[in-house]
Amino acid sequence: MEPVIYINNLDHYFGKGALRKQVLFDINLEINIGEIVIMTGPSGSGKTTLLTMCGGLRSAQSGSLKVLGTELCGASAKQLTISRRHHGYIFQAHNLHESLTALQNVKMGLELHPDISVAEMNQRSIEMLELVGLGDRVNYLPENLSGGQKQRVAIARALVSQPKILLADEPTAALDKQSGRDVVDLMHKLAKEQDCTILLVTHDNRILDVADRIIYMEDGRLAKAPDLQKVS
Repeated sequence: MEPVIYINNLDHYFGKGALRKQVLFDINLEINIGEIVIMTGPSGSGKTTLLTMCGGLRSAQSGSLKVLGTELCGASAKQLTISRRHHGYIFQAHNLHESLTALQNVKMGLELHPDISVAEMNQRSIEMLELVGLGDRVNYLPENLSGGQKQRVAIARALVSQPKILLADEPTAALDKQSGRDVVDLMHKLAKEQDCTILLVTHDNRILDVADRIIYMEDGRLAKAPDLQKVS
């Protein structure tokens, strides 16, 4: 079976001319369907850059990056947009629109799917909010939700379209220990139920146990992991 994410000899650069700097070096990685892979390592090591490339948020420049069988190296903006229809995203800052209710924020996760009617969008969004334990917070604005509840809305938004890949960048960094564990356990449970592959970037050693596999990055390269209990 073809990997969900296949990366071969991937390099990446920021800037141009004299300011051009290499930030990823010869990355080779395969992630299979249904796997939960955690990527950890020091700040500035290239984890988020690689995550955004896998998610079609930026085009790969050199080597090969195939996601769900589609080559994203040199992909156009239109091709990247199409690829993003199969992904869900969860970020550290939850990125909710403060002027929209929980329901309206979750519905945004369906906006790249023009074949879904407004009525179905509403129904699916409400059902997903119920699954994350916020059925009684459907019409709440983010300012009236706790940090953990905001991240639950973000999970609902990421999974409402039933994506094949879930990408998460430091989803527990702004949460206390119990809220962080609750969020990750919920993400894990729902993604498994949807047979969704997860690639998660974190510095949080408290959640490493949910991974099927842990990969470590340092200075833009995949590296042998040190004692992960000491990774900060």
